[in-house]
Amino acid sequence: MPIKIPNTLPARAVLEEENIFVMTEQRAVSQDIRPLHILILNLMPTKIVTETQLARLLGNTPLQVEMELLMISSHTPKNVSAEHMLAFYQVFDDVRDRFYDGMIITGAPVEEMEFEKVDYWDELCEIMEWSKSHVFSTFHICWGAQAALYYHYGVRKYPLSEKMFGVFPHKVVHKGSILFRGFDDTFMVPHSRHTEVRKEDILATGRLKILAESEKAGVYAISTDGGRQVFITGHSEYDPDTLEKEYLRDKNAGLPIHVPENYYPDDDDTKAPVCSWRSSANLLYSNWLNYFVYQTTPYILEQILQQPVSPLLQEK
Repeated sequence: MPIKIPNTLPARAVLEEENIFVMTEQRAVSQDIRPLHILILNLMPTKIVTETQLARLLGNTPLQVEMELLMISSHTPKNVSAEHMLAFYQVFDDVRDRFYDGMIITGAPVEEMEFEKVDYWDELCEIMEWSKSHVFSTFHICWGAQAALYYHYGVRKYPLSEKMFGVFPHKVVHKGSILFRGFDDTFMVPHSRHTEVRKEDILATGRLKILAESEKAGVYAISTDGGRQVFITGHSEYDPDTLEKEYLRDKNAGLPIHVPENYYPDDDDTKAPVCSWRSSANLLYSNWLNYFVYQTTPYILEQILQQPVSPLLQEK
């Protein structure tokens, strides 16, 4: 949470330089408090598992968050009941005239297909375009990040010779990034994907910044200046046993799969896996909600396009 200080206090400049989030008296007086409205476009096949994972992370904050769930109307999910979808999900026509503080677009098990071959690609493009004017900050995960990078910036994805599968060490490479404020020098993130985006393509856009990466897993976190769009290539939201379930599913089906790296003690899949990413996952979502959503979103959401980017969120 920010510290409130007088507008002209000399300490303000020093604190801001150190990425300590301060709120001036002027901002505090004008700030009314209301719940944050977060929309989740859930493209994962295991809908309920993903809902729970994200709700857990979004709920780990003193902020009041109202979470809404969105589904693709042009695709029928196979792994969840129609009753569940009707009870808890909306379609795009239900929300297209609304505005949101934040939005999360999840991954999807279609990464080996060309984007245009995905049966709901056109609808997803419409939603991603809408997010630019109706959502203050959009947080994209895994294939959702690849799809958005391709749609918004023309960044391609490339097939990997072997599935990126395991939990890998990462480092913050953009030291001024407030999204990674409080992170350790090395932090762990699960990955489970067959494709990648490449650093040179991202930098070539001239509009994106790489915030964190891994020597083995590659680029991890990308952002626009001010964080109106955030792209995360891994799965920080995963439960401790998610990789194990994926591994055993493929192994039992006779598919080519290796033991997830840095996951089982001594790579022994008869031992219980070790969760080494929980604290960094909570910090990532807490920082996004606090700095990129709560601190800067306008009280009147319809004024999203008129809200200037806070200087504190412009990556140094």
